[in-house]
Amino acid sequence: MANVTGDDIAQCVINTFQSLPAKRKPRQRTDGKREWVPLSGIVLHKDGLPLVCASLGTGMKCLPRSKIAQAKGTVLHDCHAEILAIRAFSRFLLYECVAAIASASQYIRLRTGDELADSRPQPFILKSDVSIYMYCSEAPCGDSSMELTMQAQEDATPWEVPLSEEVSDILHDKGDALMGRGHFSKLGIVRRKPARPDAPQTLSKSCTDKLSLYQCTSILHGMTSLLIVPEGAYIKTLVLPYTQHIPTATQRAFGTTGRMSNLTIDVTRNWPEGFNFNSFHIDTTLMEFAYSRRTSGREENMLLPSNISTVFTPYFQETLVGGVLQGRKTSDPKGASAICRKSMWQAVVKLMQLLERPSMEEMPIKKTYEQVKNSEVLRDRRRVKAEVVNLALKGWTRNQGDEGFELDEKSCHNV
Repeated sequence: MANVTGDDIAQCVINTFQSLPAKRKPRQRTDGKREWVPLSGIVLHKDGLPLVCASLGTGMKCLPRSKIAQAKGTVLHDCHAEILAIRAFSRFLLYECVAAIASASQYIRLRTGDELADSRPQPFILKSDVSIYMYCSEAPCGDSSMELTMQAQEDATPWEVPLSEEVSDILHDKGDALMGRGHFSKLGIVRRKPARPDAPQTLSKSCTDKLSLYQCTSILHGMTSLLIVPEGAYIKTLVLPYTQHIPTATQRAFGTTGRMSNLTIDVTRNWPEGFNFNSFHIDTTLMEFAYSRRTSGREENMLLPSNISTVFTPYFQETLVGGVLQGRKTSDPKGASAICRKSMWQAVVKLMQLLERPSMEEMPIKKTYEQVKNSEVLRDRRRVKAEVVNLALKGWTRNQGDEGFELDEKSCHNV
């Protein structure tokens, strides 16, 4: 496939979703109302091979900040479609790493001895002829969709959302830098995941903000970055429906002349090897997802948001409710998704065992999740993130409270 178009990417993700069983899709209610849900997917293109949907996610829910401390690594904080698709892509790559050990992966390879260094010991890298594309059925929440949000309001007066005393203490003088949908006139700022004024507040950053950061750190999850270097793990093109694309908004949010403009060559040339500001191209499609707000029903009052999230990779698929597997309580460890923090960490440990590198004594098992995130291997990633936040995404506040868990011995033996 010489030229990959927006329609090609959208079709690949939509067709993959349509192939899933009905239990993973929004429902038609008996009262005639129809559920809708956002869809996002990651598509891989490799020379000589057809496009592959490596991962997809649907969903629009987010864990309130008050519940974060109870997650203990097994409850997903952010179930927006874009974030689920990206997390699932990292999980897909971990499966591909296992295949790469046997030289059976189309997308990942082991790095050679002369490529390894003390500062870059990760054993895997994406193959050089692999390109990454992303499709979103809705404009990502946050700054890139503010004009669309304004257009959709009967009353465009910004919501005056009073910050709770707890959140105010955290944000200090950052104030409106972490608003949800409020204050439409303020553009180019970091925002929380949107929610109704009366909904429990979250400190999870908007999908726009997270995608902006991933243009610099790559879309690899932190745990996956213990094994895979960032080269090649950047989105080449983001595809949006034509009706969901406001060029001035996406340029302001993601582009080199918008809020990311401080990340000049003089800045990025000093970043560690493998990291760069890889501003993705925005393409559009006239195709519409069958379960979007625009096609799920003719009347707005006949639409209801779906409460389920779907996760898919060619290796597994899941249905989630409230950040855990459908039918499980959030307090049940058996409800852990394959893409939650603990599961991703366990998968990395398994790969380290397969590689026998590093030794068992050096593997990040008997540590907390936070200690692993602060490990030497991830030092370069932390540095790049810090510079991006300081120069472009000011007001980014960590959503803390779920970093102190460990992998118990039983978990380690069964990964």
